[in-house]
Amino acid sequence: MSRSTTAWRNWGRTELAVPAQRFVPSHVGEVAELVRGAASDGRRIRPVGAGHSFSSIAVADDLHVDLRRLSGLLSADVDHGQVTLGAGTRLAEIPALISYYGLAMPNLGDIDAQTIAGAISTGTHGTGSRFGGLSTQVAAVQLTTGTGELITVSAADHADWLDAVRVGLGALGVITAVTLQCVPEFVLAADERPEPLERVLEEFESRCDGADHFEFYWFPHTRTALTKTNTRLPFGAQRAALPPLRRFVDDTLVSNELYRILCALQSRAPATTPTINRLAEKITGNRSFTDRSDHVFTTKRTVRFREMEYALPRGQVPTVLRRLQKLIKERDWRISFPIEVRSAAADPLWLSTAHDRLTGYIAVHRYWRDRDTEPYFDATEEIMLAHDGRPHWGKMHTLTADQLRTRYPRFDDFRAVRDQLDPQRVFANPYLDRVLGR
Repeated sequence: MSRSTTAWRNWGRTELAVPAQRFVPSHVGEVAELVRGAASDGRRIRPVGAGHSFSSIAVADDLHVDLRRLSGLLSADVDHGQVTLGAGTRLAEIPALISYYGLAMPNLGDIDAQTIAGAISTGTHGTGSRFGGLSTQVAAVQLTTGTGELITVSAADHADWLDAVRVGLGALGVITAVTLQCVPEFVLAADERPEPLERVLEEFESRCDGADHFEFYWFPHTRTALTKTNTRLPFGAQRAALPPLRRFVDDTLVSNELYRILCALQSRAPATTPTINRLAEKITGNRSFTDRSDHVFTTKRTVRFREMEYALPRGQVPTVLRRLQKLIKERDWRISFPIEVRSAAADPLWLSTAHDRLTGYIAVHRYWRDRDTEPYFDATEEIMLAHDGRPHWGKMHTLTADQLRTRYPRFDDFRAVRDQLDPQRVFANPYLDRVLGR
């Protein structure tokens, strides 16, 4: 097991930590040893995955545990469609690992840089009103508790804890392996096109209900929504993948390299933002293709940004987006990054943002070098909270335990499980103290 004391930064550059020690264990036994030592010495320990959360959920000033070496496919049960993966396995690696067995993940988000443990711990989701977030795919979790005990939580073992552990915020233990319930491989027919924003808002719920996966982006200062509609097809369906050159131009040159230049220009000269956004809506989001699911779900993102995302009752999405549209105009803000709108099915997971309700998501972003971003995020959060919003655990927000308790019916049940699995608060940090209490 290697160790270091180097500084740690997250991808969005919203958080910086200098842990007293940082460990990179190579097997599960080392994790248990670290936790037992921390508990004995009264120290705190935080696991970290890819660092793709914008909140301070992974920040540690004492012991940091990097799970990158606990990765890869550990086992596959083809008859039951289940695979077990090391906690540090990146989402981007999973399709290739499980396609050998003819399996795929039922849904993915648009970014696949996260580790599987980090993704489920923060409630990462994709889009599709008949599909839950990534945590709903979890059949079992292996974790080391705050006393250093290695346990498996599944429908057969500690079943009462499963709906707490599947979105656990890293507060219940260090996850070392995750078992996913997969589906047979499939392809997606993708239709991406610009449409009038107001019409999309009027039809939002019917569009969500009528498609397997529907989402859209809106560039502020424009009247156009860039819609994405994905239809699930059998794996043997005829494909019409994007030619390599077209994908390189669209996803690398235009969506990343050119967009990086435009964002930097807007950051230095905000008055150019409306003109550049109108240009961006014209050169992106107009194509159709059919390809394997992971090639359609995920998108390459290299331009750094900061993000706040809230989950809303799905029917509130059009109202909230119109309020944001009005707010940006009234405050005369220059917002270069698009607003992303998605949906997800209700689920039973205690701290899932889609707990017990059909959910719509609105995510707002700012280029990471933009100045004075707080007023935009603060005003957005105020609107979201007025419409029964729940913040994404891995994105920026200001809520406290008292505020979150009123938004999650099983909040205190989760805290009770935490008392059992981490009675000494070995895994606590300032973020968890704020959102869960001490």
